[in-house]
Formats: sequence, C-alpha cells, structure tokens
Amino acid sequence: MSQAAFAIEGMTCASCSMRVEKGLKKIPGVIDAQVNLATEKATVTYDPELTGVEPMVQKVEAVGYKAIPLAAPAISPSASEHKMQTTLALEGMTCASCAMRIEKGLKKASGVMDAQVNLATERGVVTYDPTQTNLDALVQKVEAIGYKAEPLERTPDKPGVPTSSPAHQEIKHPPSGQEDERAQKKQAELRRKRNLLILGIVLSLPVVILSMFFMGRFAGENMLLLVLTTPVWALVGWEFHRGALKTLRHGSANMDTLVSLGSTASYLLSVVATFFPQLVGGMTFYDTTALIITLIFLGKYLEARAKGQTNDAIKKLIGLQARTAHVLRDGHEIDLPIEQVQAGWTLLVRPGEKIPVDGEVVSGRSSVDESMITGESIPVEKGVGDALVGATVNQQGLLQMRATKVGADTVLAHIIRMVEQAQGSKAPIQRLADTISSIFVPIVLIIAALTFLAWAIVGHTIGIPMVGMSMMDTSSSNAWITAIVAAVAVLVVACPCALGLATPTAIMVGTGKGAEQGILIKGGESLERIQAVRAVLLDKTGTITKGKPELTDLLPLSDLSEQEVLHLAALAEQGSEHPLAAAIVEGARNRGLALSHYPEHITALAGRGLQAMVEGRALLIGTRSLLGGQGIETSGAEEHLTQLEAQGKTAMLIAVDGRLVGIVAVADTIKVGSQEAVARLHAQGRQVWMITGDNRRTALAIAENVGIPAEHVLAEVLPGDKATQVKRLQEQGMLVAFAGDGINDAPALVHADAGIAMGTGTDVAMEASDITLVKGNLKSIATALALSQATLRTIKQNLFWAFAYNVILIPTAILSPLIPFLKEQAPIFAAAAMALSSVTVISNSLRLRRFGRSREV
Repeated sequence: MSQAAFAIEGMTCASCSMRVEKGLKKIPGVIDAQVNLATEKATVTYDPELTGVEPMVQKVEAVGYKAIPLAAPAISPSASEHKMQTTLALEGMTCASCAMRIEKGLKKASGVMDAQVNLATERGVVTYDPTQTNLDALVQKVEAIGYKAEPLERTPDKPGVPTSSPAHQEIKHPPSGQEDERAQKKQAELRRKRNLLILGIVLSLPVVILSMFFMGRFAGENMLLLVLTTPVWALVGWEFHRGALKTLRHGSANMDTLVSLGSTASYLLSVVATFFPQLVGGMTFYDTTALIITLIFLGKYLEARAKGQTNDAIKKLIGLQARTAHVLRDGHEIDLPIEQVQAGWTLLVRPGEKIPVDGEVVSGRSSVDESMITGESIPVEKGVGDALVGATVNQQGLLQMRATKVGADTVLAHIIRMVEQAQGSKAPIQRLADTISSIFVPIVLIIAALTFLAWAIVGHTIGIPMVGMSMMDTSSSNAWITAIVAAVAVLVVACPCALGLATPTAIMVGTGKGAEQGILIKGGESLERIQAVRAVLLDKTGTITKGKPELTDLLPLSDLSEQEVLHLAALAEQGSEHPLAAAIVEGARNRGLALSHYPEHITALAGRGLQAMVEGRALLIGTRSLLGGQGIETSGAEEHLTQLEAQGKTAMLIAVDGRLVGIVAVADTIKVGSQEAVARLHAQGRQVWMITGDNRRTALAIAENVGIPAEHVLAEVLPGDKATQVKRLQEQGMLVAFAGDGINDAPALVHADAGIAMGTGTDVAMEASDITLVKGNLKSIATALALSQATLRTIKQNLFWAFAYNVILIPTAILSPLIPFLKEQAPIFAAAAMALSSVTVISNSLRLRRFGRSREV
C-alpha cells in the first residue's frame, strides 16, 4: 500500500471536497481518500500495482478541479500494507446502544480500520489488516463485548489483495444453503420467542385480574400472585436479565438494563411487601412486574417479525437462484450444486429450468424469460453465441451452455451484493441518532436515579399518596414506594431502540423495493443525496435513444418497389462495416429479405457513402454530393431529404445504373418509454436537460419528440466536456443528476450530485454511479427519484417520532405521581408505550413496501 498527497485547487465548499473524495475513491486500486477543504489537500491510499499518481490527477481534473502532486507523507510503521473486508452476522443485540457498543469495540481492536454495525440487519461490516488480525480475533472481540458473531462466509485471510471496491470484498455472497440455515435459525428463534410470549400472557392475565378486582378479598392472595408472577419475571424476563448482566460485566448498559432494573425493582418491592409488610406497607406490584415484561416482550416479538419483513427483497432475490446445474463431462450428465460450477464448464438446461449461472449458448435454440433482469415479459430468443443470465428461465428448447461467470461474479450475485451493501449502509441523517444512542442509556439511568431521589425527598416533605390513600395515610414507606414507582416508569418508558431502527429499517425497505423494480441504489448516502435533485441531465445516445442505429424509412423514387430497392441496398451494404450499413442490413433481414450473397465489388468513400456492383448492377449509396459528382440528378428528392433530416435521421440516396431509385433513412431511435419518462420528471417538478455530441438540428429533433425544451438541449458537446456541462448547471444553483451509459460518461457521473447508470451500459459507468437502472429503462429514473424522496421522508418521520416519544414520555414518567390516572400504574403504561415505539417505527418503514401503487410513482 502506498500513499500520495495532492494540493487541490478550485474547491469552494464542502460539496466540492466531497465530490473530489468520491471521485478518487472510485478509481480501481484506490483504497481510501481523504480531502480536507480547510487545507485544500487530499491524501490517497492506494495499491501501486493497480493505479498511480497520474490517473488520480486525471480523475480530479475530470471531476472539475486541479490536483498538484505533493511529496508523499511518511507512512507510519503501524500503517496497513493490506486491506480486507468481512461481514459478520451478529446475535444478541437488543437496541441501538448494543450496535454502537459493538461498533466502538471493533474499531478499537488491533488491525481494524473501520467497522459499521447495523441493528436492523444484525450485521457488521469490518475493514481490517489481515497481517495484524483475522476473522477469529474479530469474532472473539465481539464475544468479549458480550455478543455473538459469525462470519457470513469464512475464507482464508490472504494478504496481498487489497479491496479496491465493494465488488472485490473478501466475503462474497454466501451460498444459498448457508442462507437457508440462517433463515431456519431465525425462524426457530422466532418460535421460541412466541412460546415465551404465550407463557407470559397466560400467567400475566390472571395476575392483572386478581390485582384489579380481587385484592383484599381472600387470604393468601399475595402468595398466589407471587407464584404466578415469578415465572414471568424469571423465565420470560431472562431475555432482559441476561443482556443486562452481560453488559454489566463490561461496565456498560443497554435497553436490557433499563427493563431488567425496572421489572426487578417492582418484583423485589412486591416480595418484600408480601413477606415483610411492616417494612414497606402491604401494597404489591406483581401486576406491574408481569405487564412490564410481557408487554415489552410482546413489542420485541412484533419487532423481530417486522424486521424479518424488511429484507424480503434479499430473500426474493436469493430465491431466484437455481440450486443445481446439469454438468456435462465426457458425454455424461452430472448434477452438482451451483456453488461447485466453474467457469468454462458445459452445462445442459432443459425447458422450464432456470439458467444456473451466467454463460453463452454453445448449441440449441430457445426462448428465455429474462423478466427478472430486464422487467420485460416478452421472452428473448437465444441461439448459438448468445449470452445467458443466471436465474432466468429457459422456456422451450434444450440448450447447451458454457459457464462464463459463476458464484459472486454473476449478474444476480452482483445485484444481491449491491442491495446488501445498500441495506447495511448508513445515511448521514443517522449520525445524530447514533450519537444520542451511544449515551442514551447512561443518561436515562441518571434521570431515573434523580427521579427516585426527588420524589423520595418530596414524599418525606409534603407527602404524595398512592392510589387509594388519602393524605392522612401518607407515611415514610409510602414516600419510598412513590419514588420507586416513578423511577421504574422512567426506566421502562425510555427506548433507544426506536432511534436505532429509524434509519436502517427505512433504508432496507426502500433499497429492497428499488431492487424489485430494477433500481439498484448504492446506499443511504446516495438515497439522501438524490432525493434533493432538481435537474436531470440525460445523455442522448444509449439513454434517451437505443444507442444503435435502425432502419426507419424507405422511399422508392422509381419503378422499383420498396423491397427491390432495399434488397439491392442491403446486398451492397453487406460489404461494409459501418454502423449505418449494419442498420440497413439488419432492417432488410427483419423484413424477411434473404441476403444470399455479397457484392461483387465494393468501394467505401469516406464521409460520402459507397460504390458497389450487385447482381451485375452498379449501385451508389450516399450523400447528395456523391450522386451529384456522378452526374445523377437529385433535385426531385430534396423535399424528402429535408423532411427526414429535420427529424434527426440520416438520409441516404440510392442510385442504380446511374438513376436515382430511392431514399433510405437510418436513425438512432428513441427508446420506448422515453417520452413518458420525461413527462413524469416534469410532473415531479424537475427540469430535464439533454446532452449529446450530435449536431444541434438532430438533437433538437430528438428533444422535441420526447418533450425536452429547446433551451435545455446541450448539443455538439465533446465527450470530455460532459463533466464541464454538469458543473455549469451546478454553478447555476442546481442539484444535478446525470444519466448515462458509456465509458466517456464516467467523469460526468462522478461529478454530478447523483450519477445514474443505465444497466445496459458499461461496467465503468455503473461503478461510477449512485444508482444503476438494471432494465436500462428511462422511466425508472423518475421512479428512483420518487423512491428516494419517499424513503427519506419515512426516515424523517421515524426520527421525529423516536425523538418525540422520548422527549414527551420521559418527562411524563418523571411527573407520573402528580397525574391521577398514572400514579400506581405508570410503569404499566410505560411498558406498553415502550413496546409500541419500535413497532411503530418499523411499521412506518414497512409502508414503503406499498411504493409503486400510489400516484407519486
């Protein structure tokens, strides 16, 4: 690993530094980049075998700034020479405090460079130096903190291959068998929780009924309540007591601590009142103990069920995979799990079966349903040499295929990996919640202690009677009881879980919903940024249009028919490799014309057309000047040529044996749905711009067809100037999204506030983007922007309610002895409120699953 330092010129604000940093990080081989706006310097950590200083300078310039290399900073002996990344499945977390504790603990471990723990997914992503630590040490560190960790896929710690991008992480997507095993474990855990919950409800109901309606009616009632409540406190409540003891051993506290303290205080107070009523009076709180534990356990059970629904998208994607492949070896067929298939093997796919891995057809013909990738319901015809995508469905014929990409390299695995990374990411808006969560429980413990002291003092001074007592009945013991009840209410009502789940659950559902619709969003940061976009800049070729010229018009101008003119033209063009020639040939074949032989003679005339001899006849195909130079009259075709060119089409004249016989027109046709996509973006209140290297007349024709105003057309732009045009729009105060699909679009994608790559384009463009549209459908841009807005709106709602909940209910719990209907029952209401808080936040996030059914999309 090496480091390079640069002086950066041209930065004016924090968004500039973030743009430079983002661009540098996306260079293959760059491990990390830090840009400081105050010092106007950048420090880049990189693998010298994969990249160097010059590509970094070029990248910064492509982003729109200037980089001047400085002397490389000295690398400390502790600096890592290698970098790996692993994902750990975590068990035992109950609240945001747990997640923050694991994250902090891992970051302090030797050799760990970074760690991110996600409460909603129950996973942690750790970046570490394999020369200083390993997976076993990371697992032991988590266990030392008081939780359980398991690597999602264990591979040897191999130094020497740095992780330059998420696509090259050490931990690939786990085999489907491992996912099934984890799913079964979660289901078993959910069943165990359900059984404990049933036990708690069955025992708590008689406790509540006895406490409310039969207190003082018969002897031994407190003993009966003790017998019924003890299993609830000891067995159902053990979930909380165990967590509290674990954290106590490490000198910390979490939500379990609050619940365990609150329920144990009311339980012990009741036990003392049962056996030593002279010490604290005869009042017991068995119903409070039972309901605290049962209600909060109900909330945790509902929360676990709801969290399982937030990653439905991943489950569906994994479910698309084939489980086995028919491998052909020496003429024999062997069934193997797809995890064992290797690139280069020959596989057999029968009708109705899923394509096991990515590959190409080596024999056979069939139609394949690729709707899971393209979103198009019409099957695609496949023949020898055609590409096949794993998890798509072979419908009719028998196919033999050669595996080209297997395991984590397949298209589906790439999609799953992107969705997992997005779901595990953090949005910047979550930082405040993380900061509060890390100190939340200690603050609540202090507030509960102060509440106890305050009410004890007040109770001894002026007296605050409990329910059913008059002021004359107030005694010293009653003052202590009042103080304990108020403190227990504070402990129980406070909930850090809602804060911890507010952002990740919304991101999980939002990114998962996007994946279902063919929209891959890189993570929470991208989600938060793209929702604010107000101007969308569309590259014409490959984004608005198909990026491939097609035959659009054929006008016969003599006694020859359309078919005869096209047949002669296509035969002549078979001898040319020009894209326009290929469009004419393909157009003829699509119309059923047989092109059985090649021209007898052909001469390409650069920039003008071609001459050819076909079936003994002399053909000229090209411009006015080409035919005019041969003395052929073209004035009769001028009106047609002008009309076609005004529509942005390339028109060519066809002459046979010195006589004009027709006009053929070719154009890069507009994608189906482009017009509707532009209309939807306008309806969302966003400006739509088009950028192209074509001449202005052609560009205006395309823009008019799709509904883009003429003043928003940027024509005749050189490929290297696209990023400059993005910057020009940004200087006008616009947040700009750029959508493109080519290699030359990568600088503009990085420079834009939101980069959108068409999934039908190049890997470079997709790597540089914030969003990848798998289907390559322009309509998905409007959907992606609407989805990001809906997700961020949900996050803000969740955070508001999480904060408001604690801000309102903690003071209410503190003052509960003054509120008539609370007083003695304050801890019960607090338990119910705490149980509902996390469920409310998750349920609000789950509303995003209905996205797409509303008019906003």
